[in-house]
Amino acid sequence: MQVFSSTADSMESIKVLLNVSVRYLLFTGSFYLFFYVWRNKKYWYSKIQQRYPEKKHIFREIKYSFFTVLIFGAVIMMVVWAGKRGLTLVYSPIDKYGYAWYFFSIILMIFVHDTYFYWTHRLMHWKPLFRWVHKTHHLSINPTPFAAYAFHPAEALIEIGIIPLIAFTIPHHVSTITIFGLYSLLLNVAGHLGYELFPKGFASHKIFKWHNTSTHHNMHHRLVKCNYGLYFNFWDRVMHTNHPDYEESFNEVVEQREQGKQLLADAKNELNPTISFSEPVKLAGKEI
Repeated sequence: MQVFSSTADSMESIKVLLNVSVRYLLFTGSFYLFFYVWRNKKYWYSKIQQRYPEKKHIFREIKYSFFTVLIFGAVIMMVVWAGKRGLTLVYSPIDKYGYAWYFFSIILMIFVHDTYFYWTHRLMHWKPLFRWVHKTHHLSINPTPFAAYAFHPAEALIEIGIIPLIAFTIPHHVSTITIFGLYSLLLNVAGHLGYELFPKGFASHKIFKWHNTSTHHNMHHRLVKCNYGLYFNFWDRVMHTNHPDYEESFNEVVEQREQGKQLLADAKNELNPTISFSEPVKLAGKEI
């Protein structure tokens, strides 16, 4: 079957692959450079695990991410090809079903993906599958933004499976999948950032507790058998798979961050001129 035989199809394939690559590099690279290189000392007190990952682990994350980008690009190319031949539920013009549906379809994609991710994630933690499919991702015990795409090829296929699922089941304008994809990548990178940015009380707030935090997913990488959710904390709460110390751990990280901010402020005000952030210091019994 000559799916990509024409010049137009070939150019479209290159365009899709470039888009996936540029998005990945833009998001992961900018977050990594900001938090791990440029402003690493200033924001060190927000680091969830108070140590930096070894360079060999960062290189491993980048290596596996390269293959993930290729797999994601190939699947998206096939979905684009199918859409151009009327096989998916993509539509135009943008207001064909009204703007209410346009915006609702994006929200629907996010909730469908959150459910898809939780249950496929739980499946990949099934012992016969974990070793062959998901263990590669869990080699990042202290993840960086590059871990967002650090998958075994089989897991990469499972992860990108949300795109054809959406394309064939939800009527959508092409721009909605683009917006959904950017949102998904942003939250994925934030979950693997290794820094906690949400405010005090977020994880236990009656409303905000339903949204996940970086601490939530970081605990999953360290402890493995807990905290399976992606965007929201709904399925983990319903299925009782949140780690019992999640909220307490979040509060400890935030307290560590607040104390670190005070130390940095004192150093800047020369109240504690001996403090140096060029090397880790002790804070509340922890190394920072």
